[in-house]
Amino acid sequence: MSHTIEWFFWACIALLAYTYVGFGILAAAWGTIRRRHVQQQAITPTVSIIVAAYNERSVIAKKLANLMALDYPEERLEIIVASDGSDDGTVEIVREFVNDRVLLLALPRRGKIHALKDAVAQAQSEILIFSDANTFIDPNAICMLVRNFADAQVGGVCGNQMYRKNTGDDSSGQGENLYWTYDKWLKAKQTHTGSIVSADGAIYAIRHELFRVPESAAVTDDFAISTAVIEQGRRLVFEPDAIAYEESAGAAQREFERKVRLMTRGMRGVLLRRGLLNPFRYGFYSIVLFSHKVVRRLAPVVLITLLSSNLLLIGHSRVYALAAALELLFYLLAGVGFLVKSHPVGRNKLLSIPFFYCLANAAALVALSKVARGERIERWKPQTRRAEA
Repeated sequence: MSHTIEWFFWACIALLAYTYVGFGILAAAWGTIRRRHVQQQAITPTVSIIVAAYNERSVIAKKLANLMALDYPEERLEIIVASDGSDDGTVEIVREFVNDRVLLLALPRRGKIHALKDAVAQAQSEILIFSDANTFIDPNAICMLVRNFADAQVGGVCGNQMYRKNTGDDSSGQGENLYWTYDKWLKAKQTHTGSIVSADGAIYAIRHELFRVPESAAVTDDFAISTAVIEQGRRLVFEPDAIAYEESAGAAQREFERKVRLMTRGMRGVLLRRGLLNPFRYGFYSIVLFSHKVVRRLAPVVLITLLSSNLLLIGHSRVYALAAALELLFYLLAGVGFLVKSHPVGRNKLLSIPFFYCLANAAALVALSKVARGERIERWKPQTRRAEA
């Protein structure tokens, strides 16, 4: 019996090591061996920027002002705002901006994917750029995105999402920034292997002809839309110089709720695109997808199994006793980090990293249970803005 428990313990150690270290090393090594370049060139194709909005009164005017100030030829750029049943004055604000470059679609409340579908149907451009209403784009970001489409193999490009720090944030925002730093490093390495796992909703672009309406409204739209590019045989790459800024969720409770929602829809997205997990057809990308979206999401189950098996093995050797002590210390630090998350001491990495790690994995565990129970989240709701709190 003890041998079986030991096997579980070391299998969990190996899985976690692969998830957080091994996969990054593998992606970096494969990208070095089989390095795939992107042929970039300064081009100005016609572009449609699509913003799906639901009750975004607090940010929509600033968003439109930001888009209209972009450093891109005006005659090559159109902006489409698709309001998904907004009832807070968002539509009235957008109407003040409507002109020959800005189009408003005042739609009934049906869900974001339906709003995006209707917006794409109105788009007249070669390139579609999707951006969240609360994301603000650097003036030259569009130029940086579209230069990658000079490469005929590139079907989609993900921009570089950055979080702005706010004085009112608790320590979860610090952990989120650290996570995104690692995630962007992975995206750069994944691009060298061929394609990144998926795009982020803050800012990404695809060729118009490659847009496919997701078959389900219960999936993350940016994942479903961007991975359809790979399904059609094109590359999805990362452009670090196409920068977009977004405020962090600000508070652990909002961050937890956001992650549960995104992970639940994201897991359903993997089920929708499960054909991409076939390495005989999609090569190394299947390993990227499986490692990033399957193995990583199972981490909370692995962590529970690891702690349980470790506690059962404490009396077998000092190695297991030391491992158990380290695990319990880590969770203790996470607990203290939670208690002092709004205090300056909570920003100490010794507390903020364990706290954010446990918060993220707790959200993943809740999302796993929702998917297992068949729960579906078909309509999205933006996070409550700090100014309205």
